[in-house]
Amino acid sequence: MHNDRDALIAGLISMAGFLKAHPQIPTSIAPVTLRAFPDNGSDDDMRAEVDKVAALLGTEIDHHHLPHDHYMTGIGFGPVRYEFIAILAAARARHAADDSYRGCIQIDTTQEA
Repeated sequence: MHNDRDALIAGLISMAGFLKAHPQIPTSIAPVTLRAFPDNGSDDDMRAEVDKVAALLGTEIDHHHLPHDHYMTGIGFGPVRYEFIAILAAARARHAADDSYRGCIQIDTTQEA
């Protein structure tokens, strides 16, 4: 895991250096977000992991996402943001139910409007 983390950081630094050295290459003005997730576990365990990361970041839990069963925290660096998100059991169940219909509906393209 430590090697994956080091590789990610090195890649971000390399990309930033490359873009800085090549101002002719266009970049988006849209924010960039790096998202990380705790290992799947019980909701309590995942919330505890997010609380731990929030303490390390010195941030609060983002209450705007709680109604969607996403327990998260994050920190911004200008237009770049880091988020640590636990997708709780209810949200995963809703997604699985929605996804269970994938491929079941087919559009009739033989009729003209």
